[in-house]
Amino acid sequence: MNYYKIIGLEREPFYTSPDPSFFYDSPKHHNALMKLMISIRLKRGLSVVFGDVGTGKTTLSRKLFQMMKERQDILINMILDPTFPTEELFLQALLRTFKIELSTQKTSILDYKAAIKNFLFQKCVEENKVVVLLIDEAQKLNEVALESLRILLNYETNDCKMLQLVLLSQLELLPKIQAMNNFWDRIGMKYVLQPLNEEETKQMINFRLEQAGYKFGIGLFSDEAIAEIYKYTKGYPRKIAALCHEALKELVMESKLFVEADLIKHLIEEEMSLKGEMVRG
Repeated sequence: MNYYKIIGLEREPFYTSPDPSFFYDSPKHHNALMKLMISIRLKRGLSVVFGDVGTGKTTLSRKLFQMMKERQDILINMILDPTFPTEELFLQALLRTFKIELSTQKTSILDYKAAIKNFLFQKCVEENKVVVLLIDEAQKLNEVALESLRILLNYETNDCKMLQLVLLSQLELLPKIQAMNNFWDRIGMKYVLQPLNEEETKQMINFRLEQAGYKFGIGLFSDEAIAEIYKYTKGYPRKIAALCHEALKELVMESKLFVEADLIKHLIEEEMSLKGEMVRG
């Protein structure tokens, strides 16, 4: 039996994988999601969401993808790892992502760009669809790829951009695009995703438990335990989920009913000790 079933759960509540069903719609994440949806519907072209590691950018992207995928007038695709050393490889990846077939085997970079432009024109103008490309981990984009995207953003009708590009990135992308004035100026929506506060941390924990099937009226984590979780994780959702996952396993192994502050302190001490050993090693 899985450990979470012992405490009355139907599934694991604190996986760190970006499952959109566990997307906690905090005010910060909700604001980012709404701004992205408005920017896409208005066909503003380029939207960028910045955030530190673990703030929930990838889960946000999956939630946006899920919501947009349900609409018949939107064609959305995603690139999860945009690490491509050359312009040719990047354009080939775009062709695969959009499922664009070339008419000839003898191709050049110009042929790739022409094929993408024709695809965008067909979908946007002839079929009246909104074409969206999400790029996660966008800090991995090099200057060549960024320049290719800038060119794609030049494709437009009289009243809108033919491609709606959403970049989700760590802050290290910022100096790259700030150095490209003709790229920075094209950003229609900028947003910096901040960590959760203590109350939002509590709400995120309870939300994930409820999504996993927890039906008891009393909270599984005490307020004091949540305060310790927040103090250690500083409100970063990925760190919160990882620590809560360990807490529930410890809860089952020790046959306890609730997660108290002492248990969280013990787990934090163990983790800090392990980190210290790794540094010394």
